[in-house]
Amino acid sequence: MTAKVDEAVGADPLSALGEALESAAATFSDATSNARASAKIAAKKVKSGLSAGAFNAAYGISFGVVFAGVFLTELLPEDNVVRRGLEEGAEAGVDAAVSRAEARRSTPGHYISYKEEAPAAKPKRARAPAAPAKKRTAKA
Repeated sequence: MTAKVDEAVGADPLSALGEALESAAATFSDATSNARASAKIAAKKVKSGLSAGAFNAAYGISFGVVFAGVFLTELLPEDNVVRRGLEEGAEAGVDAAVSRAEARRSTPGHYISYKEEAPAAKPKRARAPAAPAKKRTAKA
């Protein structure tokens, strides 16, 4: 009876255990590679979600501040000192931003992106003068 059990289990019961461990290791290896791929995809989605959220927050704050300033300025009478201060402060801010951008462009080694560089105007081609129209004469 022992011989039949040995044949069913195999000559070495440890070999069956070894095969089971190899199978488990292969499955664990596959799960690890799948988990890495899933983690990379999840990290990309989280990163894009955070950057979109940061952009929308900055845009909303900027829009709210500028819109509120313009709205308040338009509500005030034209000869009001607060309105004049808001208008002149806005102009000074724009001038400062423009001068800073120009200084950054003139810095050696500064990369000018396509957004900063104004497209060159295409020269207009001179047209040849039109030939005078021929007069039609009525033939009878």
